[in-house]
Amino acid sequence: MWYLILLFVVIALPDFYIWHSYVKGKKKIYSLLYWLPLIITVASFALGLSGVLTRIFLRVFFVLFFGVSIPKLVFAIISAIGRLLGRVMPKALLVRNTLAFGVAILVLCCALYGFTYGWKRLTLDEFEVTAGVPQAFDDYRIVQLSDLHVGTFDYDPAVLDSIVEEVNALHPDVIFFTGDLINITPDELNPYMSTLAKLKAKDGVYSIMGNHDYCYYDKQATPQEIEIRIEDLKQRQREMGWDLLLNEHRIIERDGQKLAIIGVENDSKPPHPQLGDLPKAMAGVPDDAYKILLTHDPSHWKREVLPTTDIPLTLSGHTHAMQVKVGKYSPSQLIYDEWGGKFKEGDQLLNVNTGTGQNVPFRFGAWPEISVITLKAKKEKAVIPSL
Repeated sequence: MWYLILLFVVIALPDFYIWHSYVKGKKKIYSLLYWLPLIITVASFALGLSGVLTRIFLRVFFVLFFGVSIPKLVFAIISAIGRLLGRVMPKALLVRNTLAFGVAILVLCCALYGFTYGWKRLTLDEFEVTAGVPQAFDDYRIVQLSDLHVGTFDYDPAVLDSIVEEVNALHPDVIFFTGDLINITPDELNPYMSTLAKLKAKDGVYSIMGNHDYCYYDKQATPQEIEIRIEDLKQRQREMGWDLLLNEHRIIERDGQKLAIIGVENDSKPPHPQLGDLPKAMAGVPDDAYKILLTHDPSHWKREVLPTTDIPLTLSGHTHAMQVKVGKYSPSQLIYDEWGGKFKEGDQLLNVNTGTGQNVPFRFGAWPEISVITLKAKKEKAVIPSL
């Protein structure tokens, strides 16, 4: 709840400052028009959360939030600082509005880029993992995709085609999808199943469920309808040739050595589903297998994975880095400790993919991401026989 209050402050406070400083006292028609964007922003957010035409209203909200509210926030902060400095530095008063307006326009341009090109700007995050890797899996190539939210590709279906082509061109040994295939309903997959079925890897495509995949964002749906949709989504993944892991594991064997792929259902803090059963998923996994865990929510790593297991590599998604990042910073840091990139505790590593898709067509800084992970076994030292 606290971050909803913070969101409202971010949206509303700059409007009150600008109105009091520059609009108050103008003709009533100007005052009414001034408050209209704020009213639409708050109303679209509320309606989106209520489940009434969720996708439409939330997209209206994000357009107004990044295109209007954030530039206003930047203008208000710089203007207020200039006003304070003006008490001791009169020249600050002369430049405050010009500087504030210029930076606000720059932020607006960044938002426009995010809505037009940023969400299509596919990037590769390539890295190696060495701890405990068996010799038989040296140079084993993993591609991780996450949070496709395929309904969003309706704005430009060719973007999903390019993602599939990029992944296949990497010639992976295995592909992992770490949840959130849809936004709201499995019907979003209708135009894209044949495209996603083209994903190919030597050892197959493995997937897990994310919070959106449990279809509870449609507030108008009955519990029975939700259950039908969940089963429909599971079946669609199988029809695409994906191996959906529901608190279970698979073993890949090479030269007598084993790699265990462990997949749990979504395991989050409320209000998201907490259906993961890690002990069940790991039951029967050989002790000597190299273990890789697929779990959608990265907070699961510290809550259960680190305290109770020795799993060396965990792959997650979920956060999207809130689809905004400037340098090393993202607003998702206010909510998640592990929000994007790699985190290590001893010999245990977590990779948080910040999303290959997005639930609204906008990204800036936190570009769509494909994780490319190469397992590297430590070279065995040659034994020189004694004379």
